[in-house]
Amino acid sequence: MADRETRPTTVWSRPERGARGPVPERSRYEITAAALVLADSEGLAAVSMRALAQRLGTGSASLYRYVGSRDELLDLMADAVAGELDLSAAPSGDWLGDLVGLALQSRAAHTRHPWLAELNDRRGEVLGPHAIDYLDHALAVLAPAPGTSRQKLEAIGLLGGLATLFARREAIATAPGDPPAQAAHLAAVAAEGRHPHLLAALTTAGPAERDALFERLLRRLLPAMLG
Repeated sequence: MADRETRPTTVWSRPERGARGPVPERSRYEITAAALVLADSEGLAAVSMRALAQRLGTGSASLYRYVGSRDELLDLMADAVAGELDLSAAPSGDWLGDLVGLALQSRAAHTRHPWLAELNDRRGEVLGPHAIDYLDHALAVLAPAPGTSRQKLEAIGLLGGLATLFARREAIATAPGDPPAQAAHLAAVAAEGRHPHLLAALTTAGPAERDALFERLLRRLLPAMLG
């Protein structure tokens, strides 16, 4: 009995162009770059094959020659953001400092692309080449750290989760318009004067404090996870 044909399971498993046929007018890189611009300006919900085709000045059907579905496009977008992280520096031996540096880069990427948190919530674990490079680099950083391989993978997952959380909080804090209901309620309660410690915390927790809190949490949690 003949073996069943193995079908590609990700967009990266499939060649960008076939061996025959005309030279492609587009590339996955160009399509992904346009999708990033669209998501950054209008949000993830605005990213559709039709809207992307309009932005590129082509028909939506033609995009399916390069990207099989919207889900594949989202995978390409997520991996493109992973490619923005600078992994060129070799591990210094200070695994905690190097890992905090990676986390700060990841948080900055989430801040530049606020839709990324929503994308991470909605998609499965599909790792593209840049994401795999990041994971391998983070594991190299953690080589001298204590802990099992599983604990190290969990620590790397914690970095991404905290980066997403803090980027979301920053987006809420800096969004134009009225403050969120919870923040407005806390501010009103604090202003009554019966909770002086809460008032002090709310009035001093600016962007610099959020940055310090992010790094402080990482430096406390990571050794605890790997110890």
